[in-house]
Amino acid sequence: MAITLKGDQKINPVLTIKTKALKINLNAHIYGTFAEIGAGQETVRNFFRAGGASGTIAKAMSAYDKDFSDAIYGEEKDGRYVTEPRLKKMLKHEMDLIEERLDRQKHPDKLFFSYANTVATINFTKKFKGHGWVGIRFQLDPLEDYNEIILHLRFKETDARQQQETLGILGVNLIYGAFYLNDNPKELLKSFYDNIDKDRLEIDMINFSGPRFMYVDNRLMSLQLVKNGMTNAVMFGPDGNNLLPAQVLYRRNILALRGSYRPVTKVNMDMFEKSKELFLNEKKVDPSKTQIIFEITLSNLKAEGEINERDFLDRAELLCSLGQNVMITNYQEYFKLVEYFSEFTRERMALAMGVNNLIQIFDEKYYRDLSGGILEAFGKLFYRDLKIYLYPYKEENTGEYLTSENLKVHPRIKELYKFFKLNGRLIDLKDFNPEVLHIFSRTVLQMIKNGEEGWEEMLPKGVSETIKEKRLFGYTNRRM
Repeated sequence: MAITLKGDQKINPVLTIKTKALKINLNAHIYGTFAEIGAGQETVRNFFRAGGASGTIAKAMSAYDKDFSDAIYGEEKDGRYVTEPRLKKMLKHEMDLIEERLDRQKHPDKLFFSYANTVATINFTKKFKGHGWVGIRFQLDPLEDYNEIILHLRFKETDARQQQETLGILGVNLIYGAFYLNDNPKELLKSFYDNIDKDRLEIDMINFSGPRFMYVDNRLMSLQLVKNGMTNAVMFGPDGNNLLPAQVLYRRNILALRGSYRPVTKVNMDMFEKSKELFLNEKKVDPSKTQIIFEITLSNLKAEGEINERDFLDRAELLCSLGQNVMITNYQEYFKLVEYFSEFTRERMALAMGVNNLIQIFDEKYYRDLSGGILEAFGKLFYRDLKIYLYPYKEENTGEYLTSENLKVHPRIKELYKFFKLNGRLIDLKDFNPEVLHIFSRTVLQMIKNGEEGWEEMLPKGVSETIKEKRLFGYTNRRM
């Protein structure tokens, strides 16, 4: 591969799709199958066109008819076809067939793979732009177990043919990256957009697994999606595996708590417990269809300059240990976050926040880029069935608790504030714990880094033990 120089940095030129497909085809060891459903056989077509495909393609198929698809891969309990379980069944089934039909003794050096996608492109009314699951199951050594890369995409284009072509390019990038960039997952991730503009495609979930990716933290890969502008929001669960936001939030009641969680304190958990209790007691909220999210913004992660990945993983480790779903977003403004949630649900939503955050919401300077200013932002924020749960702030000098009742806003915004207050959109959390209001994450963090004593009492049960055991946030036992 030719490498050009720019200053002291080496820049790898982006290979064309034909070049990537041809390099795979000319590798005598790589051999596998293609199973594509819903958008034509767009990926395998690139390999046929590149030439030399007979040494790479064992089989290419599309089971478009649902009955045929069910006969091959089995029926799904929910009756849906564009799902992650469906994709995994496709990958496993096709790989099992390769192993069954090809004698390993006859092909001792072959690196088997199965590539699959199950996709729904844009509909005729163009109201549904389409989405899909794409994945590859592959070997990097004939004696090793299989690795997997699975991702979810959302189309942005408004033409079905363009979506098909984009999918085909992405498929080639994925297969090429799996075999030639597997030692650098971050670069592999970036390579998905080789020869694709970001305004054509959104990738909002990815998971790596297998022996070659044992060192990969999928939460970190999730962060890369937002950092690289591939999507605006990602989620991961308590087990550390990435989740598809659309799937988790679909038709759910949503309670979101934004914070730095650096680290999680008793204040954070008191706000969580009190807002959760209030939310679940709402008449419109079904507890069995409720999703609670701890959200961290990308701007918060960049607060000290470049994103510190170790710091991010420390926060994630604590929230996961507490059994929480975590969301990373590029939505600094709350109304954009609510707009995003509204793509997936029309049910009751709530945001839990401290007084200082509410003050920022009612600050006009944050809406100067909107033609309708703060009125446009508030229209988007409260258009849906949304409530804000307000956690108080204690004034150090006076000892007074700041709530929605005595909060001072700019005179120009006063009537707007009163409107939302009187209409029950702003609700104070009453039964808070006054003994924890003096706790701030930044204070605890500094105490941990300085090796001071007493910070353990400021954190929820079990959190300090996790910090010490895994040496999070720069913790060192200086008394040893």
